[in-house]
Amino acid sequence: KPKKAAWRRRRSVVAGAGRGWGSGPGAGAGAARELRHARPQPPPLRAAPPEPLRPRPRPGSAEAAEHRALVLTGHGGYDKVKLQTRRGADPRPGEVSVSVRACGLNFADLMGRQGVYPRLPPLPFCPGMECAGTIRALGEGVRDRQVGDKVMVLALSGLWQEVVNVPVNQTFPMPEGMSFEEAAALLVNYITAYMILFDFGNLRPNQSVLVHMAAGGVGTAAIQLCKTVENVTIFGTASASKHDFLKESGVAHPIDYRTMDYAEEIRKISPKGVDIVLDPLGGSDTAKAFNLLKPMGKVINYGVANLITGQKKSLMAMAKTWWNQFSITALQLINQNKAVCGYNLGYLDEEVELLGGVVAELVNLYTQGKIKPKVDSVWPFDQVADAMRQMQEKKNVGKVILVPEAPKEESKKAEN
Repeated sequence: KPKKAAWRRRRSVVAGAGRGWGSGPGAGAGAARELRHARPQPPPLRAAPPEPLRPRPRPGSAEAAEHRALVLTGHGGYDKVKLQTRRGADPRPGEVSVSVRACGLNFADLMGRQGVYPRLPPLPFCPGMECAGTIRALGEGVRDRQVGDKVMVLALSGLWQEVVNVPVNQTFPMPEGMSFEEAAALLVNYITAYMILFDFGNLRPNQSVLVHMAAGGVGTAAIQLCKTVENVTIFGTASASKHDFLKESGVAHPIDYRTMDYAEEIRKISPKGVDIVLDPLGGSDTAKAFNLLKPMGKVINYGVANLITGQKKSLMAMAKTWWNQFSITALQLINQNKAVCGYNLGYLDEEVELLGGVVAELVNLYTQGKIKPKVDSVWPFDQVADAMRQMQEKKNVGKVILVPEAPKEESKKAEN
């Protein structure tokens, strides 16, 4: 009981701006937002269904085909993700079957491998929150998709497979001219960056933003989205080797977090601080973010990257992050004139219509040439350990992509 009480005392009180997702003036409003109220509420997002033991398949049915899947067999290092063979199944009513061409690797997948990410299925299971491919079969009752349609797919897990069956409302048509690799790099990172900046952050012209891990998937998405608003000053933290890329992308002030105190560097340039901080780090960095805010500023915490210090779960890192976690009461916030917000895309699974409106806005920005996913590298399924290492050691500039088949050597490093 004393331990439980201590835990309660240290929990952060999260206070956000507005009355809910997407509400309030200037919160990324646009014509696409009207899509959120155009249809009855669809069922929530869910993981792609697991493959249970099945009776002998009927000849010629989809169940007769086997496909490869990446499976998390236990919590721990890179070797816990195995390439296995699964037997397929026909899509159920309301589902579509998709031949997967590319999958996105996200930081949440690294946390899930270590056993520190919530709401994942029991072991063993197939990871993967996003993929892109071509519809190969329709379940009963599906009317708004056709076999051959190119789609992006979003789920809680289960998408690192050659073939996936998913509810049709978890698929989104790919825009004309978009590659499968770009499509697999869009949903998780750009939805996150968009909702943080516009729904919570209410980003407006002439404001300033601090983007941590600025060369990563969410970071590059956030930089591109900031550039859709006039005269936004971007501060970005990344290792020195990535600074040239950040400057070319629109970051006014790249900061090497490994050799400098980023808070001190920002104060030298902008003594009053910044208007918005995107915080994927957690722990003591959330407190630094809060103290960097100008009056009416907002810090949006959307991750706890400080938990990941090696291949396996570190109890020391968990304890340190928990002990240093920022905590403030609602009453204290009143006099500060600041806001602390929390965002986790995985907990918006019931807001399919809301997410659909955001995706529509992102597709519109893509077709206008205002955003374009940056792909760092492309790895075949059998090199998933190397792909995870690329991200975990923070070598990537942009999105790390997994594909079922080995890509051509010249496309290993994609230039987008």
